[in-house]
Amino acid sequence: MVVLFALRPVARRLLSSYFEIPVGGLLANLGLSPNVITLLGLLVAGASAYLLAAGLLVAGGVVLIAQGLFDLLDGAVARATDRVTKFGGLLDSVVDRISEATVLIGLLVFYLGRESSTDRDVGAVLVVLVLAGSMMVSYVRARASGLRIDCEVGFMTRPERILVLSVGLIIGGLWWLPAVATALGVIAVLTAITTVQRVLHVRRELARMETRD
Repeated sequence: MVVLFALRPVARRLLSSYFEIPVGGLLANLGLSPNVITLLGLLVAGASAYLLAAGLLVAGGVVLIAQGLFDLLDGAVARATDRVTKFGGLLDSVVDRISEATVLIGLLVFYLGRESSTDRDVGAVLVVLVLAGSMMVSYVRARASGLRIDCEVGFMTRPERILVLSVGLIIGGLWWLPAVATALGVIAVLTAITTVQRVLHVRRELARMETRD
């Protein structure tokens, strides 16, 4: 996971150069607004949730990756068309939270339908922990923003959560089902760590601000 964190800037530059900018420019030329693209991403998340609830883990994982890539496009179109707005940023954040919850609810439905009580109970608990952890990571960032502090630190941000869960779903559907629970466990632990990282980061920044004052 440390390696993944270290490679994040490189991956971000590659995605921006070879996917976000060209595809965002194409969508802008087609006349699609950033907010429409944001809402379309919610539909993609719903499709992933439906597939997961039906037990189609590989398909759900692939669509989840597509949804993660889709997340990049609304901002790209907004920048390409000079339509970056505060409301657009708010809508994007709200839809991201709804999308993540939707996908996890789909996975929860899958686990609740398992015949094995152990699989059912462990899977359900892990999904709830991941949902709670993901919301806390986003909540701390939002509260930090209200304090005028940039708070994008931490191992397990949204792109990493999507990547880890997608890989777990694909491996679980193709070969080893416990890979899904393993991915959920990794996300649950690292979102808790990320939440702590962000709280400590905000504490340090507030201390610096008070020192300057």
